Amino acid sequence: MIDLIIFWIGVGLLFLGGILDVIAAIGMNRFNNFFLRLHAATVGSIGGAVYPLAGIALIAVSLDMPATFKYYIAGISVIAGLLIVLTAPAGSHILAKAAHKSGEVSPKPVIVDKLREKEEVSEE
Repeated sequence: MIDLIIFWIGVGLLFLGGILDVIAAIGMNRFNNFFLRLHAATVGSIGGAVYPLAGIALIAVSLDMPATFKYYIAGISVIAGLLIVLTAPAGSHILAKAAHKSGEVSPKPVIVDKLREKEEVSEE
């Protein structure tokens, strides 16, 4: 009985990841700013990859197969999910900071720009 519940939670996580991927794709097409598109891409990489990997891990644990095989699949899925959770935000932050520092991309409208204020203070 608990295996069936774990299985359906895993399937739900798979569908949730698919929905988040679709939302991220819509955001990539609809947003008109680099920084907003970067946010949509990060939502797609975190939500669209980590939730399905967690779902695959739960599905693998709930299936009736040899223990070494199902724990191998679950372990690889969890490790891949953790790597994505640790690297995707750092990568998007680096991209955003590099785009801002290069001046190639400027968000419109700019209300407060703390990074530019910090650069102006350090130059004086």
